[in-house]
Amino acid sequence: MTTTVHLLRHGEVYNPEGILYGRAPGFVLSDRGMAMAERVADRIGDRDITHIVASPLERAQQTAGPLATVRGVEIVTDERVIESENIFEGKPFSVGDGVLRRPSAWKYLWNPFRPSWGEPYHQVAARMWAAVEDARDAADGHEALIVSHQLPIWICRLHAEKRRFLHDPRRRQCTLCSLTSFTFEGTELTAVSYSEPAGDMIPEAERRAAFSSGTGFTEPNDLEAQPGSHPGAHPADDTAPGSDG
Repeated sequence: MTTTVHLLRHGEVYNPEGILYGRAPGFVLSDRGMAMAERVADRIGDRDITHIVASPLERAQQTAGPLATVRGVEIVTDERVIESENIFEGKPFSVGDGVLRRPSAWKYLWNPFRPSWGEPYHQVAARMWAAVEDARDAADGHEALIVSHQLPIWICRLHAEKRRFLHDPRRRQCTLCSLTSFTFEGTELTAVSYSEPAGDMIPEAERRAAFSSGTGFTEPNDLEAQPGSHPGAHPADDTAPGSDG
């Protein structure tokens, strides 16, 4: 019996200051990000998706919302598909003027294989693949969708394709609101595919970025709460060493 599990990266995050937000609370989708989520629902809402899972971070929950509404499916929150931990979370992140210019940060960069600045890749792969298998079983014979973040999705794909984890973040094939799809016959993985249902909406500057630092369609963004302004909110998203997807 054929089952497909889609990994959907969240939409654009309102993050004009370029903060590596990771798991930090208060980072939400920009208006463009919400439009991306609506586009995904419009493009794949007629597929046989019977099970929808999302990271607890707010941007992932927001991205899952439109599709869950169209499909009439409840969103299952799964901690296993959350963004990866990163020592640089909450700091401006760029090579030119961000945290990487500070000598105090260099001690964390000694091992790109693990990586030394965050959650070990093998742990990310293990938790993500376990979530994929559970989603596959829950949607047996149909399709499931998991909303997660760039780095966990990319590491999960490398694991599925039996490729090494060390990589250049700029070369990840996992842009905003993209779908990485695993097709199974029974429990055997038979195909991996990739698509961009909202690809035409992605600003060129964000297409290969390790994390989203969008401003939406307008600046300033018309949000009820700005990033980091409400501590009770779930975080919003990937790295080297960034990991905000």
